Amino acid sequence: MGFKRTRTEMEGQEKVDRFTPMFEHFRAELDEHHDRRERITKASRDITAASKKIIFTLQRVRTLNQPLPQHAVKANKQYYEAITAQISAVSKDLQGLNAWRYNRQITGGCQEWMEAACFQHYLETASLLSHDDAAQRLRELDPNGPGIRLSPEDWVLGVYDMTGELMRFAITAMATSGELPNIGTPSSDDAMDVEGAARQQRNVLTDMRGLRAALVGLDTGFGPLAKDASMKMRVMQTSVEKVEKALYGLIVRGAERPKGWMPEIEGGGDRAVEVEG
Repeated sequence: MGFKRTRTEMEGQEKVDRFTPMFEHFRAELDEHHDRRERITKASRDITAASKKIIFTLQRVRTLNQPLPQHAVKANKQYYEAITAQISAVSKDLQGLNAWRYNRQITGGCQEWMEAACFQHYLETASLLSHDDAAQRLRELDPNGPGIRLSPEDWVLGVYDMTGELMRFAITAMATSGELPNIGTPSSDDAMDVEGAARQQRNVLTDMRGLRAALVGLDTGFGPLAKDASMKMRVMQTSVEKVEKALYGLIVRGAERPKGWMPEIEGGGDRAVEVEG
């Protein structure tokens, strides 16, 4: 004998059947959201890793204000191709409102790419890569798609990080050649000039000081940018101070050292001098 449902039970079942498609749609949207976020996070990590490898290669360059040597261009080609592939894979996921919704997932990769692009631009031209030019270069990495937006926040945070690469480049140059790389007399429209810096001999240290003066005076407000900029500001100031102390030891105390002297590591031994990373 079959079980006969009451009218109340039948009405309840109808309500469940009416709302089930709605919640299934919500479930599909959430699954799509989580999958998209994971794709963007993974792409950001891969872009960060490739950008770091580009920077490692650029740190082996010993010229300034000149085109990159061919060995550096050839070595970095594979990393640029990897970045292009990752950007092409997620660029469609970062359009419209999604560009803001997943900003925290992609910002790490954008900042690291900006650091590498800015450092390379400085080595080639001895000038700062502007936000407009950087944004255009990032869009060009996705020739068949919409590209990724470079926010002003990612640009300025990438510039903060780039000062650390300038510090390593300057100290390595002083350790290998015995002098700080000079750039020569700047033009009036040079991108790295700040106030009176154009009236003195330009070198990496004067440019780092100019960047420090500009970034210290930057009003970052009270949002997430302020927190990130505050942490990076301390690192940037430390980088400038390291180059200043290294140059002091090279110039002021250099006369006290015999010809052919090389820095020694504490504890003796013939280990190579390590540049702090």
